[in-house]
Amino acid sequence: MVEDLLVAVAAAGSAGVVYLAAAIRVVKQYERGVLFRLGRVSGDVRPPGLNLIIPFVDRLQKVNMQIVTLPVPAQEGITRDNVTVRVDAVVYFRVVDAESALVKVEDYKFAVSQMAQTSLRSIIGKSDLDDLLSDREKLNQGLELMIDSPAVGWGIQVDRVEIKDVSLPDTMKRSMARQAEADRERRARIINADAELQASKKLAEAAQQMAQTPTALQLRLLQTVMAVAAEKNSTLVLPIPVELLHFLERGDRQSPPDQDRDRDRGRGQDRGPAPGHTDAGPEQRTDGTPPLPVTGTGGSPQLPVTGTGGTPQAPATGTGSTPRVP
Repeated sequence: MVEDLLVAVAAAGSAGVVYLAAAIRVVKQYERGVLFRLGRVSGDVRPPGLNLIIPFVDRLQKVNMQIVTLPVPAQEGITRDNVTVRVDAVVYFRVVDAESALVKVEDYKFAVSQMAQTSLRSIIGKSDLDDLLSDREKLNQGLELMIDSPAVGWGIQVDRVEIKDVSLPDTMKRSMARQAEADRERRARIINADAELQASKKLAEAAQQMAQTPTALQLRLLQTVMAVAAEKNSTLVLPIPVELLHFLERGDRQSPPDQDRDRDRGRGQDRGPAPGHTDAGPEQRTDGTPPLPVTGTGGSPQLPVTGTGGTPQAPATGTGSTPRVP
């Protein structure tokens, strides 16, 4: 009898241990337990720690409450300005209602992943290329709002959505590189022109100051010579003074006709008037006859021919160099 009693106690103890082992459930700190009794949700969500259930009747399902990092596969789309791009992103979310995450959606991770992909495609089609490259914060907020709206009903909260990379075609990359190079060239030319303008203003002020004190120009010339000689060069080039150039320029301004006229005047004063010439008019003869003409084909003077009436007739010229009298 005693042996049978001991065997029964041992059997009962073993059954109790097996029952406790089947009834005890441990929920970790970052988890929450949802109890299903005969297929229905029973009671509240089980907190972390040791929890007892009825074996073969209850089923405790644990839900991770940590933030989940879900990468979104790269999606290819066409932007609003007709540029083909590939964009990938990452979604950070966590479960805030364990019961809704298990009851209202079959696989909440897969659901969030598909929602993120479709939302990313929609964002690509509504945005320009410049927005995808420079204004990502605004796109991240819009993408987060599109994913979070349906996820709220699943007991999921989207913490953050980030666009990781935007892949462009090679032709677009080359075009953007040329655009950036042209923009840098434009800014460099503007800066250079601004520097030239400022330098010209300073040079104009320096020229005005030197015009008031001509000695400053000579001092500047000596400083230039000293700067050139300091390099230990074998050849020293001295610039021509500006005053010498001004002197030569004033000397060239006198015209050649004025010089010839002055020269003729000087010769006229040296010699006296020709015989038979007066200042009143051409040379006159003593008998009142007109002066002999000095023109002829041979260069010798010709005599005028007078008729019977005493009127002068036109001189008759021959082929020779001497006059011909009828």
